[in-house]
Amino acid sequence: MASPLNPNGREDRPSADRESIRQFESRKVDHIRLALAEKNQASGMSGLERIQLLHEALPELDFEQIQIQTKSLGQKLPTPFLVSSMTAGHKNSKKLNQLLADACARHGWRMGVGSQRRELTDPSATNEWKSLRSQNPQVHLLGNLGLAQVIQTKTADVQRLVDGLEAQAMIVHLNPLQECMQPEGTPRFRGGLKAIEKLCRALTVPVIVKETGCGFSVSTLRRLNQTGVKAVDISGLGGTHWGRIEGGRSQSDHLRQAAAETFANWGISTVDSMHAALQAKGKFEVWASGGVRSGLDAAKLLAMGAKTVGVAMPILQAALQGEAALEQKILSFEFELKTAMFCTGSVDLRSLEKRRVWR
Repeated sequence: MASPLNPNGREDRPSADRESIRQFESRKVDHIRLALAEKNQASGMSGLERIQLLHEALPELDFEQIQIQTKSLGQKLPTPFLVSSMTAGHKNSKKLNQLLADACARHGWRMGVGSQRRELTDPSATNEWKSLRSQNPQVHLLGNLGLAQVIQTKTADVQRLVDGLEAQAMIVHLNPLQECMQPEGTPRFRGGLKAIEKLCRALTVPVIVKETGCGFSVSTLRRLNQTGVKAVDISGLGGTHWGRIEGGRSQSDHLRQAAAETFANWGISTVDSMHAALQAKGKFEVWASGGVRSGLDAAKLLAMGAKTVGVAMPILQAALQGEAALEQKILSFEFELKTAMFCTGSVDLRSLEKRRVWR
């Protein structure tokens, strides 16, 4: 039967399961290139510009007292920052990920790795992470696999990905819009909630569920509350928009190219997703990403109740310029967060949240 995804009524586009290594690598290189294009950023849609932190003219603090240490998933960490999952599995990713891991190790940022999907069918793909881990044994790495793959993968194989990476947690990313728009996409999410629940019971590390730039509603967060996930990264509309990116890759697929334009602003904003998380009152930690472009943006989300803040595009942009630019970007995020805390009279992250300094 014909469908909007398959208008000819037959399986005539390449399945991701049959995708060749060359096609896979080409897709990942496209993603990096297109992620840096301004037209693929949902700029000004995160809602963060609507959030105002209340200025405290008399902080009764010295700047040196400001502490940004945090506790998340039972671990004490130097900062609340996460380099969000970006790339893996192509010829340029090893050098880029090594640069990111080195920086994360120095500053105590967590690092989400790119999708480990290729490792499920290509055992040699794990070498990228073995090399990275051997050079940075102390860095906090988070595994990453899409829900469409989790549904059809044995939990023992997902555990193998965790073990190979020595991951502190496993991210399951949700990307229904991207899968619809991607020429090689696998928009097969039926049974996803049960698969997440099963994974939470089976894995030896916490499971984190993450959107990829389209956010969460209250109802979805409440459904996730019953699965045993330890954290949800709301990843709202406002940053890199994967529907737009896949539309840019679909030059010969006019159906998807047109649809990507129709859905160019699809999603729930980062701030609205944060409000949804507050309303849902889940048992899980709330992490936030989606259009975080400064330490001030991070401060707003932390004040609203986020325990971890993910940053992607600004870090990627800096990393591609080299180690010095990446170092400067990380220092800027930390300094801007501390400045926001000082100017709201918040000596630590707990104070920043509890004192309700936002409106």
